[in-house]
Amino acid sequence: MVRIAWAQTLSLVDDETILQQLSHLAETLIVGARDWLYAACCREWGTPCNPQGVPQPLLILGMGKLGGGELNFSSDIDLIFAWPEHGETRGGRRELDNAQFFTRLGQRLIKALDQPTMDGFVYRVDMRLRPFGDSGPLVLSFAALEDYYQEQGRDWERYAMVKARLMGDNDDAWSRELRAMLRPFVFRRYIDFSVIQSLRNMKGMIAREVRRRGLKDNIKLGAGGIREIEFIVQVFQLIRGGREPSLQSRSLLPTLDAIAALHLLPENDVAQLRVAYLFLRRLENLLQSINDEQTQTLPADDLNRARLAWGMKAENWPQLVGELTDHMANVRRVFNELIGDDEADTPQEEERSEPWREVWQDALQEDDSTPVLAHLADEDRRQVLTLIADFRKELDKRPIGPRR
Repeated sequence: MVRIAWAQTLSLVDDETILQQLSHLAETLIVGARDWLYAACCREWGTPCNPQGVPQPLLILGMGKLGGGELNFSSDIDLIFAWPEHGETRGGRRELDNAQFFTRLGQRLIKALDQPTMDGFVYRVDMRLRPFGDSGPLVLSFAALEDYYQEQGRDWERYAMVKARLMGDNDDAWSRELRAMLRPFVFRRYIDFSVIQSLRNMKGMIAREVRRRGLKDNIKLGAGGIREIEFIVQVFQLIRGGREPSLQSRSLLPTLDAIAALHLLPENDVAQLRVAYLFLRRLENLLQSINDEQTQTLPADDLNRARLAWGMKAENWPQLVGELTDHMANVRRVFNELIGDDEADTPQEEERSEPWREVWQDALQEDDSTPVLAHLADEDRRQVLTLIADFRKELDKRPIGPRR
């Protein structure tokens, strides 16, 4: 990690290589920890096998920036755990069914990576992208994953799965089966224009959340930020990816190259998006390097502003802000031309229902500051939010996958 940071500081390698090296380091540590713990668990409980006696592995999907090979210095890692077939362990002191074995293995792996020690921690591990999030099983069989994504997979899960990548040596039969199973969920064989409205709605929700939480100067979620570049690229991946294999890359920059080669955007727009993305990702990396903090918000103090300006090779803070403003304006223009602004054309019915949608989405966070319930007394407001949260949890407890 220090070597990579030093290389970035002295510009010994380009920014794209820095992101790839950080991702490769994380993958190596994740796979190494998984393999060591798998062997330890097998010694304790036996080897998990299917009914035919074939040993079953734990497969790990790296999501988000890890899956795309675009990890930051202070990124958390988004993971999904899966195993192929049901069965029981063999050869151990006592038998466990495979679901129990892999759940315990997954818990130990998360603890090894995420738990702080006197030497710090390895990575913050986020498992919320798995089916049903925190309320769902920690590890799922292939059959359960397939049933979930076929029957209940939501739009945002489809977008997230674009970047999914199996960690480690993944050319075995189990890995090929999992990739083949997930591909139809992500990349449709027909041209799917419905994703434009879905992405527009998602962007509108993000913008409202930014306002509600008072997130100013956010280079990821703000207008023209990193998220809008990702949405622009995903529009083409999800609309045409089923018919254009070159659009199925997990990484953003190769996909931009494919968009240019297919003439889906003007060359100048693609060039501006590429430059803006690399600029924003370098700035994000430097931001997070200052205090090893997962942030995308520009600093307010002079010292950290000076550090960022130096790291971005700007003469001073105003020059850096000027360059940033230009890049984000270019991104915003392309985004509005392609996807549009959900804030500007939200139908009246959608506008009226939005406060209640926010209550539904925020209930599990027990956020009692939402204005739609402001007329209630504090205790009544908390009771309403608790009831909604309990209802959501009951929905999330529905079984996944009847097949074994």
